[in-house]
Amino acid sequence: MNIQIFGKSKCFDTKKAQRYFKERRIRFQNVDILKYPMSRGELTSVIRAVGFDAVIDPKHPDAKGLSYLAYDEQKLEHLLEDPRLLRTTCWR
Repeated sequence: MNIQIFGKSKCFDTKKAQRYFKERRIRFQNVDILKYPMSRGELTSVIRAVGFDAVIDPKHPDAKGLSYLAYDEQKLEHLLEDPRLLRTTCWR
């Protein structure tokens, strides 16, 4: 199994996930989304699994603007352009 953690380097939840896997000696790959943004395919896969509302960080100042966009494709473009809009907490 190949586990990837998409997160931000200074995010508490990202560090918590890394610690969880390290303590259990489970191999994982850490991807800092601010340095290496998710590809369209990766982001589409995550959105398909959890939905748009789960991946958007409600604390980000521009998050409310995304709710006014009519099409999911426009929302996806904004998320790809600005990865800071992505929520890095656990998605359920």
